[in-house]
Amino acid sequence: MEVNDDLINNLAQLAKLEFNDAERDEIKNDLQKMIAFIDKLNELDTTGVEPLLHMSENVNVLREDEVKGSISREEALKNAPLHDDQFFKVPKVIKK
Repeated sequence: MEVNDDLINNLAQLAKLEFNDAERDEIKNDLQKMIAFIDKLNELDTTGVEPLLHMSENVNVLREDEVKGSISREEALKNAPLHDDQFFKVPKVIKK
């Protein structure tokens, strides 16, 4: 694939971007390097290689839900700097 000014202008128009001449040349060089890299990858023989869809073969590795006891309200409030009998007390953050 040839990267030319028409291609860069078309991509710029689609992306709603504007480039000056120096930026256009830099983008053109970068795109040529990317395409050369992809062409190099196309030289590899990938027959029999399955596409990688996930990094692991594991699917939906979830733990079982178990009903467990939790701490009491008194234990939860024990280390709170401010609390009353039922709730944590925090400083007011919304002023009227």
